[in-house]
Amino acid sequence: MYDTVLIPTDGSDHSVRAAEHGHSLAQLFDATVHVINVVDLQGAGGMFDAGGIDQSINDQLIAEGETAIEAVEAVVGERDSVTTTVVKGEPSETILEYADDHDVDVITMGTHGRTGLNRYIAGSVTERVVRLADVPVLTVRATDQSQLVGEYDEVLIPTDGSEPAAMAIDHGLAIAQKTGARIHAVNIVDVGDVAASPNYTPPTEVIEHLESEGEAATDRIATQARARGLDAITEVREGFPASDLLDYADEHDIDLITMGTTGRTGLNRYLLGSTTERIIRHAEIPVLAVNAREQERN
Repeated sequence: MYDTVLIPTDGSDHSVRAAEHGHSLAQLFDATVHVINVVDLQGAGGMFDAGGIDQSINDQLIAEGETAIEAVEAVVGERDSVTTTVVKGEPSETILEYADDHDVDVITMGTHGRTGLNRYIAGSVTERVVRLADVPVLTVRATDQSQLVGEYDEVLIPTDGSEPAAMAIDHGLAIAQKTGARIHAVNIVDVGDVAASPNYTPPTEVIEHLESEGEAATDRIATQARARGLDAITEVREGFPASDLLDYADEHDIDLITMGTTGRTGLNRYLLGSTTERIIRHAEIPVLAVNAREQERN
């Protein structure tokens, strides 16, 4: 599944925590690791002279980048399978270009980062990478719940039954198979999306139809999981996608959420970018976002 793991870093706690998870994935799949720091010259606004950026500022940015990489090297170790480099450019574009040039299979990065000259792993940049990457992006915040203790034991795969949502299934199952994790296949019937107004109550038959679709979608995932020798449970809930998925993750001590970045339109849609991004921003645990474009890539 993963032969090459890319870890962009700025040395912040969030990016170092992401590196821990990226290193874990690399170990699970015997993958090589690339650690990069992007020197954001635009982020050093106001520090340019007539001939470009001042040399002392340039040297400072490079030094900060090297220090950031050293912080990650302490996690991933210095091995033949680890490549490190400091590159210059616009952060999200540079990360995506590097991933493409080096046939990266998964990117792991923090959802927040340091401020100052060398900042780049802010939410907006991570979300841009998630939206545009042709490979899965594992996002991580430095929280108590995201501490890597052992392996992933509980993996949540949200679904709405659409093909884009299904792109995340293989990734969730592949990781779970490496760790022996239990699969949680969950569908949220988005009542708010069905209702024409806050005071409108959808007909019972509409809700029942959506719940039936949800049960079929989650059962398909459970069947695939059990075929791989994994335990699996399913659940269909009425509610609001982002908040209810986060609640489910908290209630069941989920270690990893694996979900698509796009999903179906219509009554039961929820794996849309905005929902995935809300989960990425607020999840206390790692989130693996899989873009449907990967299907075209393969």
